[in-house]
Amino acid sequence: MDSFLQKRERIDDVNCNIRLAQNPDGLTFGTDALLLASYVRARPGAAAVEIGGGSGIVSLLCLSRNVVASVDCIEVQPAYAALIEKNSAMNGMQTRLHAFCDDVRHYAQLPDRIGKADVVFCNPPYMKTTGLKNRAPEKNIARHEVFGDIEEITAAAARLLRYGGKFFCVYRPDRIVDLLAALRKNRLEPKRMTLVHADTATPPCLLLLEATRGGRCSAKVTRPLFIYRDPHPQPRIYTEEMKGVMRGEPLPQATE
Repeated sequence: MDSFLQKRERIDDVNCNIRLAQNPDGLTFGTDALLLASYVRARPGAAAVEIGGGSGIVSLLCLSRNVVASVDCIEVQPAYAALIEKNSAMNGMQTRLHAFCDDVRHYAQLPDRIGKADVVFCNPPYMKTTGLKNRAPEKNIARHEVFGDIEEITAAAARLLRYGGKFFCVYRPDRIVDLLAALRKNRLEPKRMTLVHADTATPPCLLLLEATRGGRCSAKVTRPLFIYRDPHPQPRIYTEEMKGVMRGEPLPQATE
């Protein structure tokens, strides 16, 4: 057994030579994480912050592709902050990826962190604290706004970013109004948005967004991204763009 593994953990090969320890009964990464990593624009010398790191997959992918130079990964759950450190070490990223077990609402108030980040990226909780909750506490925290709603998260991102810094996130289309209102309130001006569809026959299931701290009012909605080529055939076949995401390539919608 790999020396990095603990009980009930497994190691998965992702792309860009990243190996990731995960607990299959806990938080595991999904398509939204891969899409976010491919949407972050390359700024090779950038100091970045990830809000809510989980296993650290998005940070690791961005670092492996030299999209950013370093990442401070903020994770409120101690077990997952420790997992990020483990994955950082396993992939030889100890000097570039550092986990901080903290609530980002507190971390963003630290004087030595305010205005120091060039890039902030985030896969925030999509759901409000009302309604059905997951029985597993770690999943409930990851999926519901237990440690800050979208307005608080974007406020923290704005404090961490220098003027002109970039914010990237993946979110749910049904909460687009909440997201845009929170961004504008916190002076993160939306610049680019891409809607993600499972296929051409279904409404969007995700949205990808880029904003600039202190940017002028000027936003672009790109052509949509379709994950699967056809609505009905089984097994489903990825589109060429999604195949690129799975290989670790940047999304054309993030660079065109």
